Amino acid sequence: MARVIDPYALLGLERDADDRAIRAAYRRAVKTAHPDRGGDAEEFGKLQAAYDLLKDPVRRKVYDDTGYDPQLVDPKQLKGLMMLETLVNDFILDLREPGSFDPVAAMRRKLSDDIVKTRFHILELERHRSRVRKHMDRLGRRPDTDVLGSMLRARSQSISEAIKNAEAQIEVIEEAYQMLEGYSYEMEPLEIEARAAE
Repeated sequence: MARVIDPYALLGLERDADDRAIRAAYRRAVKTAHPDRGGDAEEFGKLQAAYDLLKDPVRRKVYDDTGYDPQLVDPKQLKGLMMLETLVNDFILDLREPGSFDPVAAMRRKLSDDIVKTRFHILELERHRSRVRKHMDRLGRRPDTDVLGSMLRARSQSISEAIKNAEAQIEVIEEAYQMLEGYSYEMEPLEIEARAAE
């Protein structure tokens, strides 16, 4: 699931590598990856980010303990994390007693509902775009300027962009949902019994 760049793997290092080994591995890697030497700029950026993390003892310790560093995370995963952050804030602010409700299940439900709503929105947009295109097909054009045709084409393009954005939003929501895999929440025994009795 995690698409965080592993700085150790990227530089070909063991987890216990010292500063000298990190520096040497970085220098070897950038010889061919540097854009001035025909390398890929994106790959070079990843190497630089990995090196920056490993040479910073605090960031390295956090990465070693958590497997996470915000500068090495895939952008889509970062958006998913930001979405989860909002949901975490919601359950932290919930006034119910911890253990009396399952915040993990609540977050999953919210994300599932958001996916359904976004898919419904896409269907509505697709229907609207189809109507616009049908109007375009039936519209006779003026010989000099096609003001109405231009407006309809622009509207169709705008709707297509909105559909792409909604599809990207679904990917982010699915990423956030996937991050919740493997989590469970321990409910208070009385709450579990009360739920079973219902």
